[in-house]
Amino acid sequence: MTFTRYAIYFAPPAEAGWTKFATQWLGWDMETGQAVAHLDIAGVDVSSVTEVPRKYGLHATMKPPFRLADGQSFDGLHAACAEFAATRAPVVLDGLEIARLGRFLALRPVGDTTDLNALAAGCVRELDAFRAPAPQSELDRRRGAGLTPVQEANLVQWGYPYVIEAFRFHITLSGHLNKPTLSKVQNTLEDWLAPLLPNPFQIKDLALVGEAEDGCFHMIHRYALSG
Repeated sequence: MTFTRYAIYFAPPAEAGWTKFATQWLGWDMETGQAVAHLDIAGVDVSSVTEVPRKYGLHATMKPPFRLADGQSFDGLHAACAEFAATRAPVVLDGLEIARLGRFLALRPVGDTTDLNALAAGCVRELDAFRAPAPQSELDRRRGAGLTPVQEANLVQWGYPYVIEAFRFHITLSGHLNKPTLSKVQNTLEDWLAPLLPNPFQIKDLALVGEAEDGCFHMIHRYALSG
């Protein structure tokens, strides 16, 4: 399979009950590379609610999607990811909670995120040699959202505004919603998903994923955090 972009994700363990629910909720399974039928939940148009994040799969971004730089290869990226993961320890947090981030819903970590933020920053910095510079059109689009000075500096240096100091770990569960829909969907997820969430929440591996010609992200390899 040919990939146009790569990214480093935290991908929840496929066998976990909360992963299975949230994968059906989104409607795309990165592990199998297949669309999955949405859950039938009365009063919620799940397909519409999840249309925007669906193609990315169930994940938290650790290093945002990037094109491979000239002179770099997939084999080199794969080796570098394995080497990076071998030097990092697993991260344990108190749990996950359903939260509003502006007008969308996501899972956010509960507890001290110092180690988690350091892991994400390491992904961004130490694997950046594999990232081709973002095209000007992409930079302009990012700036259109209105960036803080820190976010602008990140965009210039790392190709994405919301990294390093501006990073906030989250597992996206919806697109932007109006207030009534936001409340309804949050209540639905509190009923269906919240009871399944892990306690504690552990990050034991990182995933290299790729965006294929179908526009969706596919699992390529998981690397155990074994440092």
